[in-house]
Amino acid sequence: MSLIKKNMGAVDRIVRLVIGIVLVAVGLLTPYWWIALISIVPFATAVFSFCPLYSLIGIRTCKKDNPDCS
Repeated sequence: MSLIKKNMGAVDRIVRLVIGIVLVAVGLLTPYWWIALISIVPFATAVFSFCPLYSLIGIRTCKKDNPDCS
């Protein structure tokens, strides 16, 4: 049993990983290095399958039959 209940599905996680990769690339290829730091947010939410904003709003993108899904 995990400490954090998942609220993100597979498609949502993949989209966040792609966004994170794009942000890292933009940050490293331009003088705006801080953009790469912003990629921490989509990477972290994808790794943990949990979005705090989704919790506050009450959104779930994971399947209802998933026991880890809140």
